[in-house]
Amino acid sequence: MKVKRKIIRIDEELCDGCGSCVPSCAEGAIEVVDGKARVAAEKYCDGLGACLGECPKGALTIEQREAEEFDEKAVEEHLSSREEREPSHKILMAQGCPSARLQTFAPKPLNEETPSQASALLHWPVQIKLVPPTAPFLKGASLLVAADCAPVAYPNFHRDFLKGKAVMIGCPKFDDVQGYVEKFADIFRSANIKSVTVLDMEVPCCSALPRIVQRGMELAGKNVPLEEVVISARGEILKREEAA
Repeated sequence: MKVKRKIIRIDEELCDGCGSCVPSCAEGAIEVVDGKARVAAEKYCDGLGACLGECPKGALTIEQREAEEFDEKAVEEHLSSREEREPSHKILMAQGCPSARLQTFAPKPLNEETPSQASALLHWPVQIKLVPPTAPFLKGASLLVAADCAPVAYPNFHRDFLKGKAVMIGCPKFDDVQGYVEKFADIFRSANIKSVTVLDMEVPCCSALPRIVQRGMELAGKNVPLEEVVISARGEILKREEAA
């Protein structure tokens, strides 16, 4: 039976399928299907909006419309059935692992005997696609934008490049280049970035990364100091220069 009530609305154009909303819904009403968050069934959604603050894209809102009545018993059966099929942690990973939940970490003290073993990571997430432009760790930050192969190739990535910086990693060959440009434009507009270091690889496809960052800067009308560092496949620094 349908009644007029409050229920979640998901804007598919804004949703990027990050899954941040999934673990925040205690009723299991939201799942990620084909790269988009969707309401599994109207009767599972209580319309209270506990998931609203979790979406970095603002794709979730509450609307008043005709919908199936909220069914608490159906929710219990739904959650019980899902837990039997897969443990909770696997469900979260399949439908939207909490990889986009913002976290900040206190700096770890360096061990003088083995300084390269100390993690310099100050926040999570790190993927360009997952970091929202409004992330608090971007405010006034020195930003490191790294090709995702670079930390594997360069042995002292944390010590020499990551320490004291906010980091975003990605691959200009396989990821959404225009989406990257727009993401960086939004970051430069809102985050008051102090400086940018782009760490890329010697392979040709990687050379697009500094141009992506510069294009985002141009769209935002900002002029932030930018340094490009090029790493070889064997982990050597081949080039280090300030961008014009």
